[in-house]
Amino acid sequence: MKKDIHPSNYRPVVFKDLSNGYSFLSRSTASSKDTIVWEDGNEYPLIKLDISHKSHPFYTGKQVLLDTAGRVDKFYSRYKKK
Repeated sequence: MKKDIHPSNYRPVVFKDLSNGYSFLSRSTASSKDTIVWEDGNEYPLIKLDISHKSHPFYTGKQVLLDTAGRVDKFYSRYKKK
């Protein structure tokens, strides 16, 4: 492996799935202005996710239509039959 190509500023970060509220603690170099108090009482940076393995249709087996900012309605209005 090449030396000195990986970041060295890994730290604990909480990732939160906004669609279902699932959160998990991991290590990351991602930056965030938001923070959250985790189950252990410590405060960690918070990274907000639109989708995770707890809400993704491939992993859950459920077909969920995630409409972000009206994209689905915009698609239907654009391609509906006249």
